[in-house]
Amino acid sequence: MGEFVRVEAEDGVATIRLDRPKMNALNAQMQRELIEAARQVGEDGTVAAVVLYGGERVFAAGADIKEMAPLSYAEMSGEPSRLLQDFTRALAAIPKPVIAAITGYALGGGLEVALTADFRVAGEGAKVGQPEIQLGIIPGAGGTQRLARLVGASRAKDLILSGRHVKADEALAIGLVDRVVPDADVYAEARKWAATFVGGPALALRAAKQAVDAGLEVDLQTGLEIERTQFSALFATDDQRDGMKSFMEDGPGKAKFTGR
Repeated sequence: MGEFVRVEAEDGVATIRLDRPKMNALNAQMQRELIEAARQVGEDGTVAAVVLYGGERVFAAGADIKEMAPLSYAEMSGEPSRLLQDFTRALAAIPKPVIAAITGYALGGGLEVALTADFRVAGEGAKVGQPEIQLGIIPGAGGTQRLARLVGASRAKDLILSGRHVKADEALAIGLVDRVVPDADVYAEARKWAATFVGGPALALRAAKQAVDAGLEVDLQTGLEIERTQFSALFATDDQRDGMKSFMEDGPGKAKFTGR
């Protein structure tokens, strides 16, 4: 547990909680703590799914501008820019389903954190965006890449080049978030969704996530080979044998998985 990031696990669902008042500005310490939190939940065999949460008021308003503003090109091109990419890579690589629970603002680095998740639940009052252009810079923690892959190049350029804030209903319409619920229900909805993966075939869930994510980076034929390899490997697991045996004996949807 870090100063600004803590991990809480209950009933197979872990919450990575951002907690740096008032706006969860993502300074370098917080970024390092998020790397450690991602490692912790990834290695914890009791955790089936993960929720990223910033609290009831705000998800994260972005990077810590006061920390970044004095840096020169030489300074930023070294460890600070690498850390921005490293912490979001670590979150994106969590080998389990991850759901971002977005309340209030998810701007700049905050949206880039949410983009590392597999799914996003937003409150009706949430606002998201990549406003870095208004500071004379561009997103540096994955926003230009993950946003374009999620909503398409044209919509991503619209958001990045304008820096405008997007309300929850528009975010839902363009596929930037997956569900919109009342603000008070965001965390509960995300946990409810995460709970659907508890008791599931952990190795198959990991393989499916890795196959989709890796496949997006390559051509179709290479992606199909990634899928074939992941698919075949699951025939070395107890879950595959138990799942198919249960299907043949009892019908679909009744298998008990052990994650082995």
